[in-house]
Amino acid sequence: MMGSDERRTLWLLALAELLAMSLWFTGTVVLPQLSKLWGADLARASWLTLGVQLGFVVGALVSATFNLADVYRPTRLFWICALLAAGANALFAWVAEALWVGALGLRFLTGVFLAGVYPTGMKILAGWFRQGRGLALGVLVGALTVGSALPHAVQAGGGLPWRGVVLASSAFALVSAALVARFVHEGPHAAPPAVFDLRQAGEVFRNRPLRLATLGYLGHMWELYSMWGWIAVMLTASSPERPRVAVEWAAFFAVAIGAVGCVWAGRAADAASAVTGEGAVARRVVRRADVTIVAMAVSGVCCLLAALAFEHFTWLVGISLVWGVAVIADSAQFSAIISEVAESRYVGTALALQTAVGFLLTTISVRAAAAVAGTFGWRWAAASMAVGPVLGIVAMVRLKGRNGGLSLRSPMRYGARAGGDGQTTTDPMGPKG
Repeated sequence: MMGSDERRTLWLLALAELLAMSLWFTGTVVLPQLSKLWGADLARASWLTLGVQLGFVVGALVSATFNLADVYRPTRLFWICALLAAGANALFAWVAEALWVGALGLRFLTGVFLAGVYPTGMKILAGWFRQGRGLALGVLVGALTVGSALPHAVQAGGGLPWRGVVLASSAFALVSAALVARFVHEGPHAAPPAVFDLRQAGEVFRNRPLRLATLGYLGHMWELYSMWGWIAVMLTASSPERPRVAVEWAAFFAVAIGAVGCVWAGRAADAASAVTGEGAVARRVVRRADVTIVAMAVSGVCCLLAALAFEHFTWLVGISLVWGVAVIADSAQFSAIISEVAESRYVGTALALQTAVGFLLTTISVRAAAAVAGTFGWRWAAASMAVGPVLGIVAMVRLKGRNGGLSLRSPMRYGARAGGDGQTTTDPMGPKG
């Protein structure tokens, strides 16, 4: 049962993530207007989206290498990074029209600072929840999903010029920083501050369950940001005569509806969260892996159905809504698995590294989708995204299997730490209180 403090923290942190992550696709939403101002083609303008992805990768790698979310107070890291991201985005609004290189640099910095927001928020929330962690992280990622879609709604419903859309997202991020600075603190299950340990950055490659979970996450990410980044462009290509406002609303709902999938997946994965005793962590991980496999199977099918129905706008919108539910549903469960199998004091580092390699891959997948579209059309670009779910499913099936390193009959051997009595414990989130 979720207590009042847990519930309050969950909704405050979810709202803060929603508002801060509205910065992510601001440049993508105003890309058509800026493309006209610059006289640039889609390939060049798409660097506005890729700039954020690359910045996030660099920021997350720095955070993981120096254990920032584990060595420093994560709540403070969150609100400082949200403030800096809001500032970089606001500068983008004034620089973008006249200076393309400066605009790209500011989108890069926005991504760098957002790396202190998204994985750090998951780290904070993991300190509040043991049971029900899958649902809690699902709500958080669902809020992030709505936040990512928010610029589409501002563009479609606000009647603002492109610069107003950008500045609105900066205002949202300022509110996010204020919420966390004033009302959010670390939970009772948070591990104590860790000491700097450079070796922790390489743990994702040495820890087999952690490695397989990360590979599954990579398959998920190959598809996710290609779909999110290009859904409005695909809908426009499907029906060029449609009013822009109709396309923006369709894109908003196709992304925002993913919050439903996140909550469903969290509830489904937490069916095993109350399991205790020998092999309990392994059973929870297997349950979460099952949920990711279902979600990736549905989203992979949607890639193919979108290609088949591409010339029928209404059908494509309907498929996009189902796709939007499935494409993000598994995201929080990958993070929950990471939090279960990583060493307890360095959960923040593991989450930052997971997201770093995932977003590094998106810099390839987003460009790859555009390249396929440029050569063969958006129908085939949609179909090509199915490669990610297929490979992700293979990784998660292996994680569940005998070779994944999970044991259902004996305690987990990863994530261990020395207890106060000198004995080894496998509790994934450290001491209570």
